[in-house]
Parts: sequence; structure tokens; C-alpha cells
Amino acid sequence: MPSTDGHTSDIVTERYVVESKKSAAHAPLACSTQHCAFPLDGNRLCVWSPKDPSHQLLTLQGHHQLITAVVFGNQMDPFLLCSASDDYIIVWNVDECREKTLKGLTPRGTILGSLLQTVLCLRFSLDDRAVAVCAGNKISVMDVEKQSVLVELKGHGGSVTAVEFCPWQAHTIVSVSEDRSFKVWDFCMGSLIYSSSILTAYPLLSLLINEENQQLVTGSADGQLWIFSLIEGRRYHCVAHVDLRKKTETFTTRRMMFEQCRLPEGHQYHCRHEVDKRGEAEATFPILNLAHCDLCLPDSQCGAFASECTTCLWIGSSTALFILNLASFELEAALHFKEFQSLSVQVAGSCAVMSEPISTKAFCILSSMFGSKIAVLEISLSALLSAQQYPRAGRMLSVLASSCVLPTSPLYFGIIKEKFPKLANTKRHAVKNVVEDKPLVFHSKVRSSGYTSKPHMTMFSPKTNIKHNNKRSSKYKNNYKCKEYSLESFLPRNLSRKVAVAQEPVAVNCLQFSGDGQQLACGLGNHLSLVFDASLSGAPAAFSGHDGAVGTVCWSHDKRWLLSTGRDQTLRVWSVHRTELMLLLAPDAFPKPVISAQFYYMDTFILLSSGPEFCLLKYHIDLCRDDICREELVLSCTRSSESMFACASASPWTNGKMNNKYKPKSRYKPIFRLPLTSGVDITSLSAVNDFYSHIILTAGRDRTVEIFDLNAGCSAAVLAEVHSRPVHRICQNKGSSFIAQQSLAYNLFLTTAVGDGVRLWDLRNLRCVRCFEGHPNRSYPCGVAFSPCGRLMACGAEDRHAYVYEMGSSSFLHRLGGHTDTITEVAFNPAAPQLVTATLDGKLQLFVAE
Repeated sequence: MPSTDGHTSDIVTERYVVESKKSAAHAPLACSTQHCAFPLDGNRLCVWSPKDPSHQLLTLQGHHQLITAVVFGNQMDPFLLCSASDDYIIVWNVDECREKTLKGLTPRGTILGSLLQTVLCLRFSLDDRAVAVCAGNKISVMDVEKQSVLVELKGHGGSVTAVEFCPWQAHTIVSVSEDRSFKVWDFCMGSLIYSSSILTAYPLLSLLINEENQQLVTGSADGQLWIFSLIEGRRYHCVAHVDLRKKTETFTTRRMMFEQCRLPEGHQYHCRHEVDKRGEAEATFPILNLAHCDLCLPDSQCGAFASECTTCLWIGSSTALFILNLASFELEAALHFKEFQSLSVQVAGSCAVMSEPISTKAFCILSSMFGSKIAVLEISLSALLSAQQYPRAGRMLSVLASSCVLPTSPLYFGIIKEKFPKLANTKRHAVKNVVEDKPLVFHSKVRSSGYTSKPHMTMFSPKTNIKHNNKRSSKYKNNYKCKEYSLESFLPRNLSRKVAVAQEPVAVNCLQFSGDGQQLACGLGNHLSLVFDASLSGAPAAFSGHDGAVGTVCWSHDKRWLLSTGRDQTLRVWSVHRTELMLLLAPDAFPKPVISAQFYYMDTFILLSSGPEFCLLKYHIDLCRDDICREELVLSCTRSSESMFACASASPWTNGKMNNKYKPKSRYKPIFRLPLTSGVDITSLSAVNDFYSHIILTAGRDRTVEIFDLNAGCSAAVLAEVHSRPVHRICQNKGSSFIAQQSLAYNLFLTTAVGDGVRLWDLRNLRCVRCFEGHPNRSYPCGVAFSPCGRLMACGAEDRHAYVYEMGSSSFLHRLGGHTDTITEVAFNPAAPQLVTATLDGKLQLFVAE
């Protein structure tokens, strides 16, 4: 049917329209893969088939009262249809009725009985041997062959609006009601298995059970969706909560940004929804119908682990149809009826939609809210998706570098150091001059210990090195044996050790394992950074110097340096072996505080964010320190070692200021700065340091994620409306040197925001491929982490549990208990299936695999 408003007519076609003598505002509708059923003139039942034009319309008569519910069976032979009114419940054999009609006979159905009450919902069992009839606040399960009631289920406080049989448990049914709850029943035993709490202030109208993910989906009159897990042992855990109105606004915003990027510079895109946005601000989308939809996305839109087809959900509402991705809980498409002015029904009172498992077409039947028309629509999924593409970058992005560094790139500065001999020669000559000016001995067979050379380990009393020997002695390193990373028992679920980071409760703000998995660094809320052994045994090494809580810790690739940032607005680089400060960025180094910082490009640069911009620093760690002052400091630490934090108290600081003789002589130089396109402050920043990568990920306070390509030195893409709140953590799949992953897996990254769960994104197509919302995180920013194998994601939560998810499921795989406070941080060991969790009260727990 041609469209008169300029929209392409190949998206939706009106195949059939009929006008009823009675109002069709809330007429019950049914839609299967081959037929549509609806009441006509109140008590006549019509069956229309889009695949048999010779005798499409079949009229069935047998009811004397208004038909209030209809449903198709699940089997094709025989193909059954059940209808209910206040007088009868009738089961029809559609094929037999059609044959009788062609012969001129009057088709008759089988009367199951009468409940003498208004029936709001009907549902066949999977084998079509039983029918669940919802009348009032009770559910009657009726035997089709014996025409008798098997059992009556009572317990809802309001009228039952929808019911479903569980596909993998034949004796289980689920129901929703106007009392705003759902219940799970064993209808063979006639008992109640589970009753939920009240979910919303509006009645629940629709229900669907997704067999593939073993999930229950229910929708309410105010446009809210709830997805619950039906997996054994999950206790009907809430997987996700979706606000359809907010999802629609996000989807529209992304479309506008994509269209704006495609227009020539200076032009402005005007969206049809944007014109009427003020009038629709308070509009809701009552969820009238839910149906399965296997959506085959174009190849360029598939995620790294996406199959050929994605499991989606049809959502039928009064003014639009939506396709919701059940992995990412994002809208894939939205079809608003008002965009097609030629459609007979613009506002629907009832709706039913269905698409075949492998098909590019879907059928939808609508009844008019303010009229008496009933219309059947044919929708082309391929045309709908192509007209509503997600924003994508102009070229394919990848974390793995696919080309050499350009001479115009800011990263080129890190390469020319090796090819430019002047820097190396200058340094070598400087060292030589210092040694020649201040020799200590002259015998050719005695090695000099000049002021700038590294001291011998036996230069002083052995007591001097007690602190280092207890933690990182050469003997320990030689005896350390890293087991092969296990892929069979990869889930760390057994509690191995629990330690407190301080004598008083103090928050652990950040965690990170070293690249070899032997050490764990953590930043505390009391200005300290600690480095533990990977097994959390022994006393940790303390790094003191910040004048506020430590917000970031980061290991260098070679494990020699530890970077930290704090609320005192300083950035510090520490020598891990010496436990001393090597590089200091004062608070006045940048106009705004440093929020995120890390080593980048195989330790070539320090990458940091300050205000709305990120900055690349070229740095030099001066190893030619005054060793006599250094040994003074070590000796003072040794003499005052009364506790694990003694060296922190014996640090080279006086009244918050560093003594000049202890100040590091390292230096840094900013070589590149770039602000976010929107100009807002950066909340999180991430880049790979274990291999060369040109990609930098940033998150802004405007809830966007912007991707920068430093080989080109510019912004590559912007993701809008990533979360409902600003992102507080970006976590990339950086892999591990102890286990191999697919190269495409490195393009996956996680984002998390308070109160909005964790989302998995694919950099290649800039799409959210999965959403994890099963963990409570409403008020405190909790950390996330990838496992080295790339199969798991762990995150903290506020219910004193850490949650572990598999990448292929939105339901959590395991909950790790035993904590005493909110889980603030999590970290996987890159060398073994181990997970460390940190709490708000300063407890570390180590979980290992079986």
C-alpha cells in the first residue's frame, strides 16, 4: 500500500482492512505464522490467511456473547484455535472448518464448557492437549479431549491478564495479573511455586517466556518491561528492567546524531519525532503484546561473538511496534504508526504481532482505539532495519594496530627516540662525565661505586634490605612457578584467603594485578598504595606520599614502575623495587585535577585525563639518583620498622613537603592534548598498554563514549546515550600473555554507570552487544573486570556479593559471598583463574578455581 507522507512503502504494507459493527477498541486478537484471528461484529470469529489468497477469510459462528479472548494452538496438525466469551469456550479445528466452508457446510467447534465469567486470556499447552483459561483472579486448566477442568489455580489479588506454559517444564505455568505481580504454578500438583513482589504501580498486561535464555518477560500498562531468570537455582532473579519510553528517546537521539553526521556541514537534521517531542514527553507505551523475533542483522552489525541471528522481542504498543534485543536490551528498530499517514489504524487498542523464525517479514494485526477498524500489516524487517541503522564510524575501528604509525601522529614521537641517536648519546656522555669527575677508586680490577651507579646489594648491612627480601627477593622470583591457565575450571568461586588492608576500616578505591600475575596493587582511601603478593600472603609494600585518597593505580608493562593518582591532584610514579617516588606531577601541572591516568603504548607515554581533555606525556625516569640519600631513607625505614606501614612514616616528607635532597630528578613533557568533542569533563579513560594500539576510549559527563584514533590524531566516533548516568569506568578486554584469545575479542570493552548496570560494546560496529543488570548497584560506583580468557566478566555490587557473568548470557553465572560491605573493586589474575575482590571497609578476598 503506498505511503502518502514520503516514507518508503516497502517498510510496511496494509494487507487487509475490515470495519466491525461493534467497537473494536479492545477486541482480542491472535496472530500466528500463517493466520490472523479476530472477532467481527462482536460474536463472529474471523480467520484471515495471508498465504492463501483464494479463500483468505474464514468466518466461524458459535458464540452468542461478545468474544473476549482468542488464541492459536502450537501444533500444525491439527491446527487449533480457541475462543472464549461469557457463554462458551470453543476449540476450532481450522483446517476442518475451512474444508466445511468450501463444501457449503457450517463449521462447528468443540465446546469445552462455560465459566460464566469474562475470560481475559487463553493459552494452549505445547502439545495442545490443555488450555489455560484466565477468568477473574483464577486460572482454570482444561483438558481439550475430555472437555473437563483439570485444576483451578487461585492466588492472584486481581484479574489474570496473561498466562504461559513453560517450554522445558511441562507441568509449570506462569501468570501475571492486574495485582502487578507474577506467579509460578505447578498445575499438575495444583500448587504455587513462587510469587513475586509488586513490580509496578500499573497492571501487568503481557507475558512471554524465552526458551533460549530461560527468561520470563512481562510488560505493564506504563511501558515497563521486566526480565526474570527462570534458570534453576536463580530464584527468579531480575535480569533487567527496561523503560520503553526512555529506550525510545535514546534510540531517537542516536538516529538523529547518525543522520546529522551524514548531512553536509551547516545543515541540520529535523526528526519527525523531535518536532512533536514536547507533546510526547509524558506519553507512555502500554505493552499490549510480546512475541519472539529472530532478527538477522547485517554482517557489519554483528558483534564479535554474535551468531547469524540475534534473539529479539517484538513489543506491540498503542502507537508503535518495537524490536528489543534480548542480549543488549537496546532497541533495534521502532515503527511508529503516525509516520505512515495512510495506515487505517494510527492508535491501537489491541495488538498482536508474529514473525517466522527465518523470515524477513512479519505480520501485525491492530484494532483501532477510537474506531471500529481492524487492519493487518505486513512489515519488511530488512527495509525497517536498513532505514534505522545505528551510528557507525566512517571506517572499521580496531584496537589492534593495522598500520604503521604515521609521521604526523603524536605517537611518532615515541618511535623516533630509538632511531634518533642524539638522545641516547647525550645520556651516555652525561653519565660518563659524572663518573670521571668523581671517581672513588682507581685500581683497574676494582669496580667503581660512583655516586650515579647502582649500589651493590652487599654495600651495606643485610638488615638494610630486609623489607625488600621479605617481598620481592630474587629467591622468590626464581621459585615462582606459574601454572598453565586452566580453561576447564576457569570460574574462581572458592574463597582462598581474606585479609584486611589496614588496622582501621578504609575503602579500597582501585585494584590491578601486575602483568606477570605475581603482585597486586591497590589504592586506599587513606593516601596509601599497597603492593601485595598475588596470594595475599605476607606484609605488603607501602607507597606513601599522596595527601588524599588514591584514585588510580597502574602497573607499567615491564613491572618496574607503579603509577598512582590521588585526590591531592598529584600524579606519582614509583619504583616498585625500591618503594620510592621517581616522578611527581604537582597539582599545578594541569588546570584541572587528573581523574584517570595510565601507562600507554608499551610504557612509552603516560596517558591522563584532566577536565575535558586527555594528554600524552613523554617521560624520563632518572635512575641516577643520589644513592647515599636513598640508603639513608632505607636505613631510617629499617630502624623504625615497628609495623607494616613503618616505611610510610619514615618517608622523605616533612609537613607534607618533600625534602629537596630526596626529590626525584625525573622529568616529563606534554606532547599532545585533545579535548572531547562536546567539551564536557572526562569521567573515565582507557587504552591498551600490553601491545601497540592507536585507540583511546574516553567517557564524558554527557553520558557519551568517544573513541580517538591517535594514529590520525583525531576523534573517530562518538557513542551517545551510553548509559542513563555518566560512565564511571571503561574496561577493555586486554587479554593476557598466559592465554590466547581471538583477535576480534580485543575490540570488546565494558562500560558501567551507577544504577544502570554494565554494558558490553563492540568497537568494530559501535554497538552494545550485551547488557548485565542482575547485580544491585544503585548508589556507589563499583568496579568491573574482564577475565584473561575473555569468557567471564566480574563486577562489584552493593549486596555484599561479587557477581560473575559469562559473556554469552545476561544472567549471572555465580555470586561470590562472604563480604562484609559493598564490593568496590574486582581484579582477575592474568596468570591463573583467580579473582580478588575489595570492599568499602578495606577487606581483600582471593577466590580461586577448583
